[in-house]
Amino acid sequence: MSDTEQTTSAGDSEAFFGDLKKNWGWFFALGLALLFLGTIGLGMTVLLTVASVLYFGILLVIGGGVQFVHAFKARRWRSIVLSVLIAVLYIVSGILIIFNPMAASSLLTLMFAGAMICIGILRVVMAFHMHGFKNTVWPLLAGIISIAMGVVIVAGWRFFGLWIIGLFVAIEMIMNGCATVAIAVTAKRTESGSAH
Repeated sequence: MSDTEQTTSAGDSEAFFGDLKKNWGWFFALGLALLFLGTIGLGMTVLLTVASVLYFGILLVIGGGVQFVHAFKARRWRSIVLSVLIAVLYIVSGILIIFNPMAASSLLTLMFAGAMICIGILRVVMAFHMHGFKNTVWPLLAGIISIAMGVVIVAGWRFFGLWIIGLFVAIEMIMNGCATVAIAVTAKRTESGSAH
């Protein structure tokens, strides 16, 4: 590789990775943590699904409570009634989810499928942005798998039980961990290469 090509390559990696080249270790540790948590999640799919649904319900109740308090702190606001209604809807929805996580999981499964497809598309775009660097296959593979899982869920979401969200959350975390580790290693290699 000529000096000009090396300079261009170093400039490209600097523009793409930025400070990640210096702080790659944190990104690498995040990837390992995601791999670990995803692997644990594979053995507890039903529990992971119920936990995810309950967590969402609790967040709605907390969010509704905060909005309810905020509405009465702004008494002269013209939309106070609408704000209170939104807060009540949040709280009621959260309570319904908490008391019936199995029914809520069906709707959340469909929403999760849409999120998986969007995440997959973004990962594929990221992989194409990394074109020319090593390890781009992992973000691309993670993106394709996320899209495929989203499509599978949409195709049969009414027939899946409580385990599907937990299973796919675990797989998603594992693929995200692989992609994150690959990006961190690539950033480290470009940092090492630019140091020479």
